[in-house]
Amino acid sequence: MRLANKVAVITGGARGIGGAAARQFARDGACVVIGDVLQAEGEETVGIIRAAGGEATFVRVDITREEDCASLVRTAVDRYGRLDVLLTAAGILRGAYLTVDELDRDVFDQVIDINLTGTFLCCKHATKQMRAQRGGVILCIASGAGVRGGSSSVAYGSSKGGVHGLTLVLAPQLEKFGIRVHGICPGSLATPLKIENVIEGARVAGRDPEQVLATADLGDPDLLAPVFAFLASDEAAYIRGTIFTR
Repeated sequence: MRLANKVAVITGGARGIGGAAARQFARDGACVVIGDVLQAEGEETVGIIRAAGGEATFVRVDITREEDCASLVRTAVDRYGRLDVLLTAAGILRGAYLTVDELDRDVFDQVIDINLTGTFLCCKHATKQMRAQRGGVILCIASGAGVRGGSSSVAYGSSKGGVHGLTLVLAPQLEKFGIRVHGICPGSLATPLKIENVIEGARVAGRDPEQVLATADLGDPDLLAPVFAFLASDEAAYIRGTIFTR
């Protein structure tokens, strides 16, 4: 129960990486507030957590709207009294397998708005609460895309590189307030976003999507969730910097 008595907000917590983290955080004792646009999936994840004896709440949130991000933090504080952890896992991938001259500006803007600006807005409002408490942990999901290498999507790689850059700025800025910030760059995981991307890539290449997916060697998000729980805990108080996983 390394997260006992802690309150965590997880964006994109309805499914995928965020959903796995939400279930793990609850198993480790945290009260979890899931923020997502996917209401049915979010409420299902809350139901799974509660059925296992954990505590969770779902809030429908569009993280491109600042008032929604502020309301998400407010809900956590009003319901559970504080905010100890923010995990930003909400994200989309659009415009894959298009060259930069083929990519529409609207698609680029949409990906940046959700992946990067949405992360900024959540960090902004979580930080206000954490500063008042003199402590907290912010975990932002970036990617190897835009950090260690390229991406199938110009927009996605740009947005995740931006998220990583944001964490590099926030970490030293917020440390004096007792807030620890990490950018996390996972490997390829079997999430709905990645599976869709693999299938699309196979179709573009004229290959059998099922065959390509079967050999894609995607990791299980549930195996990564304990890493997030450790980083969110007091046991990781001496850890700094970007975390890369397989």
